[in-house]
Order: sequence, then structure tokens, then C-alpha cells
Amino acid sequence: MNINRCIIIPAFNEEKQIASVVDGARQVSDADIIVIDDGSEDRTVERAGRAGAFVIRHPFNMGAGVAIQTGYKYASENHYDCLLQMDGDGQHHPAHIPDMFSMVENGQCDLAIGSRFLNHNGYQTGALKSAGFRLFRTIIRIITGESITDPTSGYRCMNRKVFQYFTADGYPWDYPDANIIIDLHRMGFKIAELPVMMAPNPEGRSMHRGIFKISHYIFSVFLSILVTLLRKKSGL
Repeated sequence: MNINRCIIIPAFNEEKQIASVVDGARQVSDADIIVIDDGSEDRTVERAGRAGAFVIRHPFNMGAGVAIQTGYKYASENHYDCLLQMDGDGQHHPAHIPDMFSMVENGQCDLAIGSRFLNHNGYQTGALKSAGFRLFRTIIRIITGESITDPTSGYRCMNRKVFQYFTADGYPWDYPDANIIIDLHRMGFKIAELPVMMAPNPEGRSMHRGIFKISHYIFSVFLSILVTLLRKKSGL
């Protein structure tokens, strides 16, 4: 059976890394590669295009969730069967791409999450981030009964039913993490993890860097979880 695969890579000001990310993905997979440029002010679009990716460009920065959902909508409209998403900063090792596609395509799960913490591979985080990880793991376990070690991982693979579900207006525009895992579980989708290698951002940048940003992130995801639970409970 011929399976149409795509890899989406959301990117914002990643001119130094995006070409190597595209090249790495191309070396291990024949999937179509789509870079969603979220209003970059550098040469991300040019370098992604030269590396051979199809580039979708936002006119201005709209946030990680919007960029990712643009990829989902493109994949849905172009009839892809399986989609893998990875970050554009080089943190996600491309060697795991074939295994992630395989997990979804053989029916092992609807969503495969690449975990940097499964099997204790030594990935280190700061104290505040670690506290956030533990909080979301606990919330997910209490609500779903599932143990997800890396609920904030952006290294994910999913089947068509999942990414079509994510094209709805309710998809979070800022931080699609533990909140969407809970939502998928409540909708009956099967989620599984596999251990992956991840590296820190080569330039030391992070969307969750600093006490204020991390605190805002934790609060936003927690609020989104509450909204998700209330919406399902009320049948909205």
C-alpha cells in the first residue's frame, strides 16, 4: 500500500539551522518536507527553499500553535496519510523519523511522541522546567490514567485522523502540549512514546526561557486543560 507521508517543520528565525534540519530529514525519509515559516525576519525562507523544502510563509509571527496547525491544514487539504512534525532548531535527531512513521503506520498508535526522558537518556533541564514537566505528567496520569514522560515534546508523528482533528478552531494557538494529549485521549485516540535523542538549542534559545516565560507557559497550558475538560463535560 502506498502511504503519502509528510514532515512539517515550524520555524521562526532559524536561518542557521533550518537547512541542516531539512537535509537530515531527507537523508532518512522520502516524505515530503514542508517548512512553515512563522514570520521570520532572517533568511529562514531562503535557506529552507534552497535545501529543497516546500515553504509556507506566514506574513508575521503568529505563534507555535498556529504555525503547526498551518502544517496540519496543508496536510489535510493535500491528502497525506501520515504526518511527522519536528522543530526547526536542530534539537530533534532525524534518525528516529523512520521508527516514528512505522509506529503510526503499523497501527501501534494514532500519535507517537518522541520522549527525551523515556529510558533515562540523560537529558537535563532546569529546576523550574523540571517542575513543570512533573506537574503535567501528574495531571495527565490523573485524568487519563496514562503515563506520558515527555508531554511537551514537539517531536511527534500522527495519522490522518489525528491531524484532521487538529485542524479545528479549538486547537491552541500558543502551547499545544499536555492539553492536546488529554484532549486526544478523551476522544479515544491511542498515544504511545518512544525514546529519542534531543540536543539543547545550539544557540541557547528557548521559547520557555526565564522565570516569567516558563510561569506563563505553565499557567497557559493549565488553563487550556481546564477549558478542555469543561468543554467535554458540558458537551460543547
